[in-house]
Amino acid sequence: MSEESTSEESTSEESTSEESTSEESEAQFVLQRIYVKDVSFESPKAPASFLKQWKPQVNLELNSSNSSVGNDVFEVVLSLTITAKNEQEEVIYLIEVQQAGVFLIKGMNADSMAQTLGSFCPSVLFPYARENVDSIVTKGSFPPLMLAPVNFDAIYAQAKARAESQNATIQ
Repeated sequence: MSEESTSEESTSEESTSEESTSEESEAQFVLQRIYVKDVSFESPKAPASFLKQWKPQVNLELNSSNSSVGNDVFEVVLSLTITAKNEQEEVIYLIEVQQAGVFLIKGMNADSMAQTLGSFCPSVLFPYARENVDSIVTKGSFPPLMLAPVNFDAIYAQAKARAESQNATIQ
């Protein structure tokens, strides 16, 4: 009987070993932290801008960057620059926000990793950046500014296609 229990134990050890190997090969994505890295607000025409009725022309510039900060740990920074101008093209306010996050990402091939860092992570950070922008604008005594959702998949695909066409031109 002791021989049977020994063979059962070794079988269960083998299956546990196989499970851990398959788990290690699966992709992992863990959001570890979201934080504001940098914020700037300027209102160069205040208080005169409060006395005028104006319909702002709002321009949004987006950029994202990423860097490795440890073993399978990455910092992704989503940078937003919002410029509101009046009819005379005077800057009413300028906001710069760098919303950042720390992500544990492993078990992905190079293409999946690039898409995760360039599209998925910024889409996770955007709602936080949008909330910060709205809060800053209202604290500056301006009407709320709720930024429209952004399709980071489309932006990533355009950037990738542009990079591929530039590489083809160079070669």
